[in-house]
Amino acid sequence: MHSVNVSLLVFLLVSAGAIGGILLRRGLPDEHFSPDAKVVISLSMGFVVTMTGLVLGMLVSSAKSSYDAQKIVVAQMSSELILLDRYLEKFGPETNMIRVQLRKYVDSAVHRVWPLEAFTPVELRPQDSVDKLEAQLETLTPKNESQSSAKTHAIAVLGELKQATWLAFIQSDSNSLSMPLLVVLVSWLVVIFISFGLMAPPNATVITTLLIGALAVSGAILIIMEMYTPFTGILRISSDPMRDALSRLNH
Repeated sequence: MHSVNVSLLVFLLVSAGAIGGILLRRGLPDEHFSPDAKVVISLSMGFVVTMTGLVLGMLVSSAKSSYDAQKIVVAQMSSELILLDRYLEKFGPETNMIRVQLRKYVDSAVHRVWPLEAFTPVELRPQDSVDKLEAQLETLTPKNESQSSAKTHAIAVLGELKQATWLAFIQSDSNSLSMPLLVVLVSWLVVIFISFGLMAPPNATVITTLLIGALAVSGAILIIMEMYTPFTGILRISSDPMRDALSRLNH
């Protein structure tokens, strides 16, 4: 809900800037709106609008890249879980208990990251269950070349799974919208909408258009912040790949 609150605050600030510009226009003398003055205002605000558009585009692109990277990590973990279970099955019945524990670990991870209960906090930090599975794998004694190969591949896949889980946690913990950058961006937007209010005639159509514009830019901020937090909020990454992997374990 943090991103929703921030975007609502942005909408209120930008809308207030637009209304403030309209009110300011009424109190300024006519010479402030001479043709030469309007040209200078238009050129200055054109530069600010261009810079704001570039920054918004950069932030959307960066947030989308972060979001897509996390989706890839989730898909990667899902495929590695299925592959790990197949190698354990290939090793033989000695790994049945490990496979059961693997399923319990995946089921617990899915409920931690994608809780069904509303307002339940998401826990992305990896648990020590994977380390315990790895220790149990190390104790297995292969009896032939096939089991030896299965054990080697299983340990390798488990190592990649550990790396992927920590990568998802670290990326989610470190990727966020810079607050100073957000403050500067919102300041530019407020200034832009003040200039819109100054230059526009005060009628219902203009005010409605300015409010729609304020809603659009606050929506862009919402999307950016949501994509930086892909396991919570509105644009949450789907749990389908992990649940599909869970359904395939021990089958």
